[in-house]
Amino acid sequence: MKSHQVRESFLQFFRQKGHTIVPSASLVPAEDPTLLFTNAGMNQFKDVFLGLGNRPYTRVADTQKVIRVSGKHNDLEEVGYDGHHHTFFEMLGNWSFGDYYKREAIQFAWELVTEVWQIPKEKIWVTVYLDDNEAEDLWGSVTDLPDGRVVRFDEKENFWEMGETGPCGPCSEMFVDLGPEADPDFTGDPRDGINVSDRFREFWNLVFIQYNRDQNGDLHPLPEKHVDTGMGFERITAILQGVNSNYKTDVFLPLLETISDVTGQPYFDDERGAPHRVIADHIRCLTFAIGDGVMPSNDGRGYVIRRILRRAILYGKRLGMDTSFIFNFIDPVIEQLGTAFPDVIPRRELIQKIVQSEENRFHQTLDRGLDILNTSLDRIVANGDSTLDGERAFELYDTFGFPLDLTQILTREREIAVDEQGFNDKMEQQQERSRAAWRASGGKGQDDQILGEIFKEHGPTEFVGYHSDSATVEVVAIVRGQEIISKAIAGEEVQLLLNQTPFYGESGGQVSDLGTIEGQDVKLQVLDVQKPISDLIVHTCQVVEGSVTPQMVLTAQIDTERRQQTAISHTATHILHSALREVLGTHVGQAGSLVEPGRLRFDFSHYEGVSSDQLQQIETSVNDKIRQNDVVQTKVMPIQEAKDQGALAFFGDKYSDIVRMVQTGDYSTELCGGTHLQITGAIGLFNVIGESSVAAGTRRIEALTGATAVQQQQMDSALLQQMSNLLKTQRSQIPDRLKKLLRDNHQLERELADFKTQLSTTQTTDLTQHSVEVKGINVVAQFVENLDRNGLRNLTDDLKNRLGSGIVVLGTGTKDNVSLIVGVTSDLTPGIQAGNLMKVIATSAGGRGGGRPELAQGGTSDLEQAKSAVSKAPQLIEDLI
Repeated sequence: MKSHQVRESFLQFFRQKGHTIVPSASLVPAEDPTLLFTNAGMNQFKDVFLGLGNRPYTRVADTQKVIRVSGKHNDLEEVGYDGHHHTFFEMLGNWSFGDYYKREAIQFAWELVTEVWQIPKEKIWVTVYLDDNEAEDLWGSVTDLPDGRVVRFDEKENFWEMGETGPCGPCSEMFVDLGPEADPDFTGDPRDGINVSDRFREFWNLVFIQYNRDQNGDLHPLPEKHVDTGMGFERITAILQGVNSNYKTDVFLPLLETISDVTGQPYFDDERGAPHRVIADHIRCLTFAIGDGVMPSNDGRGYVIRRILRRAILYGKRLGMDTSFIFNFIDPVIEQLGTAFPDVIPRRELIQKIVQSEENRFHQTLDRGLDILNTSLDRIVANGDSTLDGERAFELYDTFGFPLDLTQILTREREIAVDEQGFNDKMEQQQERSRAAWRASGGKGQDDQILGEIFKEHGPTEFVGYHSDSATVEVVAIVRGQEIISKAIAGEEVQLLLNQTPFYGESGGQVSDLGTIEGQDVKLQVLDVQKPISDLIVHTCQVVEGSVTPQMVLTAQIDTERRQQTAISHTATHILHSALREVLGTHVGQAGSLVEPGRLRFDFSHYEGVSSDQLQQIETSVNDKIRQNDVVQTKVMPIQEAKDQGALAFFGDKYSDIVRMVQTGDYSTELCGGTHLQITGAIGLFNVIGESSVAAGTRRIEALTGATAVQQQQMDSALLQQMSNLLKTQRSQIPDRLKKLLRDNHQLERELADFKTQLSTTQTTDLTQHSVEVKGINVVAQFVENLDRNGLRNLTDDLKNRLGSGIVVLGTGTKDNVSLIVGVTSDLTPGIQAGNLMKVIATSAGGRGGGRPELAQGGTSDLEQAKSAVSKAPQLIEDLI
């Protein structure tokens, strides 16, 4: 069975069992700052398990893109060296949200595995949680699993938890016996080999979520029980294709062959093929991570992706590849997986450009890292040692991207070990710093547990702001700090939760609405509106008058002018996105945005700077579409239907199964929950004010919109008029006039520099004629005019050259700003040093100074004292000698 048939047969099986098939979520977890990457199929359903969200279906299945390179799910060092660990892989899964439970989940799994895929029943083993009698009984009653094939394990292996608190439950895992040849060293009872020997390969985990763990660690039954399953696609493919390694399946073999062709190095199944396997795994990870908007950088997700890419490059170096080559493998990956994950297809060119650019950059520092390693190894050998210290190994990893295993390979060639413990200590310190920074960057400080309880009790907030600027609302709850309160009085700042609201909560890059909530004898000013939990809108308010209590009925009124100006910017953002794709290419996609009254910021994927001509084309395109006065239409529909109509999804946004599609003219169709205009002409004007780089492969455009853009244009026009008046020329001739002035100024600067050089030469000649001899040493001590500090230094150097051997003491300046300098030729510095002489002269001039043996500088604010000190320099020199 080919790999694509395995995937399709899984989805088709569950489709027939009444499951909705949904597309994979992004590798970037939406609205979940606790995760760097999506690391399990359940991530996109986390809110359902927490009781903070719902779906229009109760049965669902998919194949989910997953990356595991951090935290407890970090398999990086095993990648390429065993046959079943990967940084990127697919996770097949099926879920039940309060619908079927253990019986059906076990029946479905058994039917698919033994009847559809026809894995021999006698090869299957199953594990259950140590006290899950129900699961063990079901495996015996609803399947024909051979007797004695169920083994019990404790919490470590068979109890799943989302975190320290929250939904959890026992799980049941399925294993296949690969036969004695898979682990010849294991000869014991098969029951003792589960979770121990490579002979028994785990491939499907059925999780039964039935408890909620509280802060004290106690378990409480959930009102609804859920099923969450996960199966490694690459693993099951290997099992069905009868091979003992994922790399021997058609998932990897074509890619490994391409790597062999490009590098000219044959591929082997043994350790010699580890570089090929590492590269094959890593390029899949890079393709889909960058495809989902993660650009290589020095922090967060981007840091991880940069490390993955550099690791692939280093393994390529072991195959003799000293130039960029990884980008060549993106096409084969997309050709193979683009059908399953079509979102990556339009970003093909961008991914290639980003990878190639990163490769070029890393090759510039790679040789430096190798030089440092070889120098360290030479020193170790010279000192008679045999271990590379962990700190240096970590420096190679952290600064130059050398993975520990590669450093060990290079050191092993010279019979030198690496201090692994020291390396791991440094790594742990860095990871803790990263975790702390990641925690600090996530969320807005809102207590999600309190809000979660409110959500569970009262449900979502109904947003009525698309069609109304005001609404009659009921206060559902009041939160202050980390507690729910029964009353808020004037002067207090609190969070208000309402049954419905016209206020848009900040999301999708759009800032929140502001306004008031008031009733008889009570008024609150709305300072901020957030959506910390999907569909729960929290209003941060200042109580201005009176007091507010739960169940009060009030009137919520948004600031309509702010809403209108924000809508102008948001609609302009959609048109800008379209113009960027029109001018730069369809690889352009949103990578972040800020939409606020009068201005916008739009981050987008692009591999090079945007030229002035391109910026002008983009701005012109947007303004042309504004003048077309096109209708802006919004429709609500299933997400797949919207995508089938060509709707673009914004990076970083979280979309439900029913989405809002915004269509502007015939050029922009996007999924968007923001507020918009009804016609583009209401934007008025769009003005680009800046373009810059945000990160590798990500650019940023900043622009003004509406009245703000008009005001800026008026200011620019007034400035041009001022320039026209000052230059006494017409506006159209300002550039030519400025060019002439700059050209004339440059000519005058050259003439002035020549004059100063001539003056310096003349002064040098004159001053050497005034030199005096002090105990056989030529001394020039003069106060000169019309020189700055640099000129004084140049004159000193000239005089030293003219003298050949001697001392120069000069001063220049005005009444309250005098510069002093002392120069001593090198033949005299053993006995007389410029720094010491300067201290004496500067002190006598009422100032201070110092410097090197051959040159010292100082200063004072007393012109007369300075002149006196310089004139006395020969005597001071004589005293010093």
